[in-house]
Amino acid sequence: MRTPANEFDTERLSFRLFTEADYEESASMWGQKSVVRFIGGKPFTREEVWTKILRAIGHWDVRGYGYWAVRDKATRSYVGEVGFADFHRIMEPSIQGTPEAGWVLAPEAHGKGFATEAVRGAHAWLEGKFGPQKTVCLIDPDHRASIHVAEKCGYVEYARTMYHGDDVVLFERGP
Repeated sequence: MRTPANEFDTERLSFRLFTEADYEESASMWGQKSVVRFIGGKPFTREEVWTKILRAIGHWDVRGYGYWAVRDKATRSYVGEVGFADFHRIMEPSIQGTPEAGWVLAPEAHGKGFATEAVRGAHAWLEGKFGPQKTVCLIDPDHRASIHVAEKCGYVEYARTMYHGDDVVLFERGP
């Protein structure tokens, strides 16, 4: 559910449920080639970002978890988007029904340890709400920075597969 109880802070970051007010900053981030280099490779249109935000909002009512818009507590700047989803991806092995962790940060937030802090914070929230959970994530095999974050947060590789014609590495964490 979309309630204030599903919002929280870590040491340096604020996690808030998406609202329409996040649209411009999210669209700016997703429109940058450096952001999507390992996520399909093509900048998102404003229409695609709007659909992404609506999907993020809907996850909360359907699954009880979703994505957060993340901001730097000190500057209030938009850091990125972190959370969990069940996208019903059609792939083998199937990950349907398992919370899939995801994170994307604006370029100006890179190199500050925000991704690791954000992913750890999201997992602490998920486990506080639902207890220990198995989670998965899929990452482009060339995205070393994201793989490093996943490994620092306890993920281990368990499969390599294809998704929409692209190679991906599947990681899992937890029970």
